[in-house]
Amino acid sequence: MRGVMIGLAASVLLLAGVGASAQEAGVEELVVTGSRISDYDSNSTPHVVLVKRADNLIILVNVVCDTRDASQRRDELRATLKALIRAAEKDPAIELGVGEEVVGRFGETMIDSLIGPMSKPDTSAARLLIKTRVTAADTLDSATGRINAFIKKTPKVGRTEVLAIGNWNLTLIRPEQYRGDIIALVAKDALASARAFGDDYGVSVQGLQLPVSWYQSGPLDLALYIPYRLDVRTK
Repeated sequence: MRGVMIGLAASVLLLAGVGASAQEAGVEELVVTGSRISDYDSNSTPHVVLVKRADNLIILVNVVCDTRDASQRRDELRATLKALIRAAEKDPAIELGVGEEVVGRFGETMIDSLIGPMSKPDTSAARLLIKTRVTAADTLDSATGRINAFIKKTPKVGRTEVLAIGNWNLTLIRPEQYRGDIIALVAKDALASARAFGDDYGVSVQGLQLPVSWYQSGPLDLALYIPYRLDVRTK
Protein backbone atom coordinates (compact mmCIF):
# COMPACT_ATOMS: atom_id res chain seq x y z
CA MET A 1 0.00 0.00 0.00
CA ARG A 2 2.96 2.32 -0.62
CA GLY A 3 3.50 5.40 -2.72
CA VAL A 4 1.38 7.24 -5.23
CA MET A 5 1.59 9.15 -8.51
CA ILE A 6 -0.69 12.06 -9.36
CA GLY A 7 -2.02 11.65 -12.90
CA LEU A 8 -0.68 14.04 -15.51
CA ALA A 9 -4.09 14.19 -17.12
CA ALA A 10 -5.68 15.95 -14.15
CA SER A 11 -8.01 18.63 -15.48
CA VAL A 12 -7.49 22.37 -15.17
CA LEU A 13 -10.79 24.23 -14.98
CA LEU A 14 -11.59 27.58 -16.49
CA LEU A 15 -11.68 29.80 -13.45
CA ALA A 16 -13.09 33.17 -12.50
CA GLY A 17 -13.18 35.86 -9.88
CA VAL A 18 -11.95 36.40 -6.36
CA GLY A 19 -13.76 37.58 -3.26
CA ALA A 20 -12.96 41.12 -2.23
CA SER A 21 -12.86 40.16 1.46
CA ALA A 22 -9.68 38.09 1.06
CA GLN A 23 -7.88 40.91 -0.73
CA GLU A 24 -9.02 43.54 1.74
CA ALA A 25 -7.57 41.43 4.56
CA GLY A 26 -4.11 41.72 2.96
CA VAL A 27 -3.79 38.05 2.09
CA GLU A 28 -0.38 37.21 0.63
CA GLU A 29 -1.20 34.21 -1.58
CA LEU A 30 -4.63 33.11 -2.81
CA VAL A 31 -5.60 29.76 -4.32
CA VAL A 32 -7.37 30.12 -7.67
CA THR A 33 -10.10 27.46 -7.80
CA GLY A 34 -13.18 26.69 -9.84
CA SER A 35 -15.54 27.48 -6.96
CA ARG A 36 -16.53 30.84 -8.49
CA ILE A 37 -16.72 29.74 -12.12
CA SER A 38 -20.29 31.06 -12.41
CA ASP A 39 -18.93 34.60 -11.86
CA TYR A 40 -17.28 34.62 -15.30
CA ASP A 41 -19.43 36.03 -18.07
CA SER A 42 -17.78 36.61 -21.44
CA ASN A 43 -20.46 39.20 -22.28
CA SER A 44 -19.84 41.38 -19.23
CA THR A 45 -16.20 40.78 -18.30
CA PRO A 46 -14.02 43.62 -19.68
CA HIS A 47 -11.87 42.77 -22.67
CA VAL A 48 -8.94 44.76 -21.25
CA VAL A 49 -6.91 42.30 -19.19
CA LEU A 50 -3.36 41.86 -17.94
CA VAL A 51 -2.20 38.34 -18.79
CA LYS A 52 0.16 36.94 -16.17
CA ARG A 53 1.64 33.57 -15.35
CA ALA A 54 0.32 32.12 -12.10
CA ASP A 55 2.85 32.20 -9.27
CA ASN A 56 2.49 28.54 -8.30
CA LEU A 57 0.88 25.29 -9.36
CA ILE A 58 -0.51 23.32 -6.42
CA ILE A 59 -2.21 20.06 -5.56
CA LEU A 60 -4.04 19.22 -2.35
CA VAL A 61 -3.02 15.84 -0.91
CA ASN A 62 -4.00 13.55 1.93
CA VAL A 63 -1.13 11.77 3.66
CA VAL A 64 -3.02 8.64 4.76
CA CYS A 65 -2.12 5.67 6.96
CA ASP A 66 -4.26 2.62 7.89
CA THR A 67 -1.92 0.77 10.24
CA ARG A 68 -4.15 -0.99 12.79
CA ASP A 69 -2.37 0.13 15.96
CA ALA A 70 -3.25 3.80 16.63
CA SER A 71 0.10 4.73 18.18
CA GLN A 72 2.09 3.12 15.39
CA ARG A 73 -0.20 4.67 12.79
CA ARG A 74 0.46 8.15 14.15
CA ASP A 75 4.21 7.50 14.30
CA GLU A 76 4.22 6.39 10.65
CA LEU A 77 2.28 9.48 9.60
CA ARG A 78 4.58 11.79 11.55
CA ALA A 79 7.67 10.13 10.06
CA THR A 80 6.33 10.47 6.51
CA LEU A 81 5.35 14.11 7.04
CA LYS A 82 8.83 14.84 8.39
CA ALA A 83 10.32 13.11 5.34
CA LEU A 84 8.21 15.35 3.07
CA ILE A 85 9.37 18.44 4.93
CA ARG A 86 13.05 17.43 4.73
CA ALA A 87 12.74 16.59 1.02
CA ALA A 88 11.06 19.94 0.28
CA GLU A 89 13.82 21.80 2.14
CA LYS A 90 16.36 20.19 -0.22
CA ASP A 91 14.34 20.78 -3.39
CA PRO A 92 14.22 24.46 -4.46
CA ALA A 93 11.36 23.72 -6.88
CA ILE A 94 8.99 22.39 -4.19
CA GLU A 95 7.25 23.96 -1.21
CA LEU A 96 4.70 22.56 1.24
CA GLY A 97 1.69 24.54 2.41
CA VAL A 98 -1.69 24.37 4.13
CA GLY A 99 -5.11 25.84 3.38
CA GLU A 100 -7.66 25.43 0.60
CA GLU A 101 -8.23 29.12 -0.26
CA VAL A 102 -5.31 30.94 1.32
CA VAL A 103 -1.83 29.40 1.34
CA GLY A 104 0.26 29.22 4.51
CA ARG A 105 3.63 27.50 4.88
CA PHE A 106 3.66 23.99 6.39
CA GLY A 107 6.30 23.17 8.98
CA GLU A 108 7.19 20.50 11.51
CA THR A 109 5.50 22.29 14.42
CA MET A 110 2.15 21.85 12.64
CA ILE A 111 2.33 18.08 12.17
CA ASP A 112 0.36 16.99 15.25
CA SER A 113 -2.41 19.53 14.68
CA LEU A 114 -2.97 18.30 11.10
CA ILE A 115 -3.26 14.58 11.85
CA GLY A 116 -6.83 13.43 12.39
CA PRO A 117 -9.14 10.43 11.92
CA MET A 118 -10.89 9.54 8.67
CA SER A 119 -14.32 7.96 8.24
CA LYS A 120 -12.70 4.62 7.39
CA PRO A 121 -11.92 2.59 10.56
CA ASP A 122 -8.31 2.52 11.79
CA THR A 123 -7.29 5.22 9.32
CA SER A 124 -5.77 8.64 9.95
CA ALA A 125 -4.61 11.40 7.62
CA ALA A 126 -3.09 14.85 7.35
CA ARG A 127 -4.07 17.23 4.55
CA LEU A 128 -1.56 19.62 3.00
CA LEU A 129 -0.58 21.34 -0.24
CA ILE A 130 2.37 20.59 -2.48
CA LYS A 131 3.30 23.42 -4.78
CA THR A 132 5.89 24.38 -7.36
CA ARG A 133 6.70 27.82 -8.72
CA VAL A 134 5.55 28.37 -12.29
CA THR A 135 8.27 29.64 -14.63
CA ALA A 136 8.01 31.36 -18.00
CA ALA A 137 9.26 28.21 -19.73
CA ASP A 138 6.88 25.81 -17.97
CA THR A 139 4.16 23.72 -19.54
CA LEU A 140 1.45 22.02 -17.51
CA ASP A 141 3.26 18.70 -17.94
CA SER A 142 6.62 20.04 -16.77
CA ALA A 143 5.14 21.73 -13.69
CA THR A 144 2.98 18.75 -12.66
CA GLY A 145 5.93 16.47 -13.38
CA ARG A 146 8.04 18.17 -10.70
CA ILE A 147 5.39 17.52 -8.06
CA ASN A 148 4.83 13.94 -9.22
CA ALA A 149 8.56 13.25 -9.07
CA PHE A 150 8.80 14.77 -5.59
CA ILE A 151 6.01 12.56 -4.26
CA LYS A 152 7.43 9.45 -5.88
CA LYS A 153 10.97 9.86 -4.52
CA THR A 154 10.02 10.86 -0.95
CA PRO A 155 10.07 7.84 1.44
CA LYS A 156 6.69 6.74 2.84
CA VAL A 157 6.93 5.03 6.22
CA GLY A 158 4.96 1.86 7.01
CA ARG A 159 1.50 1.83 5.40
CA THR A 160 1.46 5.54 4.57
CA GLU A 161 0.31 6.86 1.18
CA VAL A 162 0.18 10.32 -0.41
CA LEU A 163 -3.12 10.70 -2.28
CA ALA A 164 -4.16 13.61 -4.49
CA ILE A 165 -7.44 15.41 -3.79
CA GLY A 166 -9.26 17.09 -6.66
CA ASN A 167 -7.64 19.05 -9.49
CA TRP A 168 -4.46 20.94 -10.08
CA ASN A 169 -4.93 24.59 -9.09
CA LEU A 170 -2.98 27.83 -9.36
CA THR A 171 -2.03 30.52 -6.85
CA LEU A 172 -1.63 34.25 -7.18
CA ILE A 173 0.47 36.34 -4.79
CA ARG A 174 -0.85 39.79 -3.80
CA PRO A 175 -3.17 40.37 -6.77
CA GLU A 176 -3.68 44.03 -5.85
CA GLN A 177 -0.05 44.76 -6.77
CA TYR A 178 -1.16 44.66 -10.43
CA ARG A 179 -3.88 47.30 -10.05
CA GLY A 180 -1.75 50.12 -11.49
CA ASP A 181 -0.75 48.08 -14.55
CA ILE A 182 -4.38 47.15 -15.23
CA ILE A 183 -5.58 50.74 -14.87
CA ALA A 184 -2.87 51.87 -17.31
CA LEU A 185 -4.16 49.37 -19.87
CA VAL A 186 -7.74 50.56 -19.28
CA ALA A 187 -6.72 54.19 -19.74
CA LYS A 188 -4.89 53.44 -23.00
CA ASP A 189 -7.90 51.57 -24.37
CA ALA A 190 -10.32 54.27 -23.21
CA LEU A 191 -8.37 57.07 -24.92
CA ALA A 192 -8.12 55.05 -28.13
CA SER A 193 -11.88 54.44 -28.02
CA ALA A 194 -12.59 58.16 -27.64
CA ARG A 195 -10.24 59.13 -30.50
CA ALA A 196 -12.02 56.69 -32.80
CA PHE A 197 -15.16 58.87 -32.53
CA GLY A 198 -13.38 62.18 -33.13
CA ASP A 199 -12.07 65.16 -31.20
CA ASP A 200 -15.48 66.04 -29.76
CA TYR A 201 -15.67 62.82 -27.73
CA GLY A 202 -14.30 61.76 -24.37
CA VAL A 203 -14.78 58.86 -22.00
CA SER A 204 -16.24 58.14 -18.60
CA VAL A 205 -14.94 55.15 -16.61
CA GLN A 206 -16.69 53.69 -13.56
CA GLY A 207 -15.76 50.78 -11.30
CA LEU A 208 -12.00 51.18 -11.02
CA GLN A 209 -12.35 51.12 -7.23
CA LEU A 210 -13.41 47.45 -7.40
CA PRO A 211 -10.93 44.68 -6.45
CA VAL A 212 -8.74 42.96 -9.00
CA SER A 213 -10.39 39.82 -10.38
CA TRP A 214 -9.25 37.18 -12.84
CA TYR A 215 -10.06 34.19 -14.97
CA GLN A 216 -7.78 31.48 -16.29
CA SER A 217 -6.66 32.21 -19.84
CA GLY A 218 -4.40 29.15 -20.26
CA PRO A 219 -3.21 26.09 -18.34
CA LEU A 220 -0.75 28.21 -16.32
CA ASP A 221 -1.87 31.76 -17.18
CA LEU A 222 -4.34 34.17 -15.59
CA ALA A 223 -6.09 37.19 -17.11
CA LEU A 224 -6.30 39.91 -14.45
CA TYR A 225 -8.89 42.67 -14.74
CA ILE A 226 -10.96 45.22 -12.89
CA PRO A 227 -14.70 44.99 -13.71
CA TYR A 228 -15.03 48.57 -14.95
CA ARG A 229 -17.61 50.23 -17.21
CA LEU A 230 -16.60 52.52 -20.09
CA ASP A 231 -18.87 55.09 -21.73
CA VAL A 232 -17.88 57.20 -24.77
CA ARG A 233 -19.69 60.53 -24.78
CA THR A 234 -19.45 64.03 -26.21
CA LYS A 235 -17.26 66.46 -24.29
